[in-house]
Amino acid sequence: MQRYGIEIWGENNFVIIEDKVCINHRSRPAIFDIVQDIREQGSNGPLLLRFPHLIRKQINAIFTTFHNAFEELDYQGDFHAVFPLKVNQYPDFLMPLLQAGKAYGYGLEAGSKAELIIAMSYIQEGAPITVNGFKDKEMIELGFLSAKMGHEITLTIEGINELESIIEVADEMGTPVPNIGIRIKLHSTGSGIWSKSGGINSKFGLTSTELLEAMELLRTHNLLERFTMLHFHIGSQMTQIGNLKKALREAGNIYADLLNMGALNLNSINLGGGLGVEYTQNEAYPEVTYSLKEYASDTTFTLQQIARAKGVREPDILIESGRFIAASHAVLVAPVFELFSEEYSIKALRLKEQNPPLIEELHELYKFIKPENALEYLHDSIDHLNSLMTLFNLGYIDLTDRSNSEILTHLIIRKAIVLLKNKPVRELLQIQDKIQEKYLVNFSIFQSLPDFWGLAQHFPVMPLSKLDTMPTRSASLWDITCDSDGEIDFDNKNPLFLHSVDLDEEEYFLGFFKVGAYQEVLGMKHNLFTRPTTATIAIDEEGYRIEELVKSDPLIDILEDLNYNPLTIQNRLLENIQNSVHIDAQTRAEIYRRMESFLHENGYLKTFN
Repeated sequence: MQRYGIEIWGENNFVIIEDKVCINHRSRPAIFDIVQDIREQGSNGPLLLRFPHLIRKQINAIFTTFHNAFEELDYQGDFHAVFPLKVNQYPDFLMPLLQAGKAYGYGLEAGSKAELIIAMSYIQEGAPITVNGFKDKEMIELGFLSAKMGHEITLTIEGINELESIIEVADEMGTPVPNIGIRIKLHSTGSGIWSKSGGINSKFGLTSTELLEAMELLRTHNLLERFTMLHFHIGSQMTQIGNLKKALREAGNIYADLLNMGALNLNSINLGGGLGVEYTQNEAYPEVTYSLKEYASDTTFTLQQIARAKGVREPDILIESGRFIAASHAVLVAPVFELFSEEYSIKALRLKEQNPPLIEELHELYKFIKPENALEYLHDSIDHLNSLMTLFNLGYIDLTDRSNSEILTHLIIRKAIVLLKNKPVRELLQIQDKIQEKYLVNFSIFQSLPDFWGLAQHFPVMPLSKLDTMPTRSASLWDITCDSDGEIDFDNKNPLFLHSVDLDEEEYFLGFFKVGAYQEVLGMKHNLFTRPTTATIAIDEEGYRIEELVKSDPLIDILEDLNYNPLTIQNRLLENIQNSVHIDAQTRAEIYRRMESFLHENGYLKTFN
């Protein structure tokens, strides 16, 4: 059975049954079957599947694990968590999240006015709202309005100027004043590709000197009692726990000193986000080297030890880990549209009555290769191909000979790989790199996996079926944009092997996992490809239900988003068709009807069987 590292990144959320990837929940339906069901309802192109039970699972895991750590250590503070809306603001994700978090008082974090409006509209009573990021006076006024509405809101100060604005608004609007948090710049940094968001040169937060200035301003304007939270963030996707422990010691000592300086209502430390998610499919290259249990235990123990040593109360702990909550819940499914190396088949050979000697030798190697000589013949075929390319460049063989050389060499290499598959031949990966199969996949990397394009962040990928069959093709994935960067190359450290399939006879779907965090909201309309069709899937003991289906935007809506007037587009098309002198009236009507049809379809490729 081909597993594609599912036991490393899958967190027991997925299971392979027979030859398909299934959701490991209740009736355990196959993703392939869900996709076929949705496609039968007329949805083309890629699909984004949401599984709300995985949102519940992650929220339950965070609260349960921290509560267990508190109980084990007799920790005297409380635990709180908020979801950062920047990770995923779509309502078909957010509504299940709010429902799942209701029992825990799970809150929301906003980093813009629009996000704060969402939080104020949907937050449950008593759940916390934190507001991070740069704020103008208008955003601060929104925070005061939220406090007047009874929300448990904390405005996090990112700079002294924001505190000055809070003081000004407090004079104008009076009480109640929102809780005030202060983000601090630590010397400690995180690890991984997002580590620059921590450290003394990070974008947000106050230095220790500015922190002392803030304390004086709060005291002078009688707002010190509103200072309740200390906040830091050392980077998204922390890969090592040691960096966090160092940051906690630094923040814990700052917290204790502030209490001793008179910040008597300071009662919580906000760790920000960063709780890591495992994306790798290769156990030799793990991205995250700690567990949720270790994260909770080390956080609780470190802050408790500092509080006891300094003789202050143990702080409430608040985290803003959005990636951990959101990533696993969504699976992107995209159909393979075409295989680009199918020309390397025995049917494509154009052998002559008289062939160059090296081509005759290649043909012999292909016919007589077997396990005991496979490695030798593989090496010989590559040497022959190099020699034949030199002969072609010198004009001694023609284009047909060149084609036959390439086909026979690829056939020999493929045969050798199959024959040597159970032998530890180190160079096979390097050879497979040279004979990649190009899979044209019906999706846009820029729209659906922007972190891969922008940050080289890999996501687990595997076929959804045929898992009882050995894949033999070293795969490079091409998206359907006209950009050369829209490609996921074959990687020797994390190799992807896929099946050879006849797409005229069967459909072949690839699943891209852990795409629920950031990818949707960061997705670009490169080439004007828009969001995939999105479906929310509820699973019970009897099967599954498609609870919400949001179809991909049609072309006319995409153009309208770019400020084209749909009516103008349609009128200009009609005018251009009517002005054509090469077609009759009946044909003009048919052309316009077809154009109208295209305008109301999405832009992804379609197959016609």
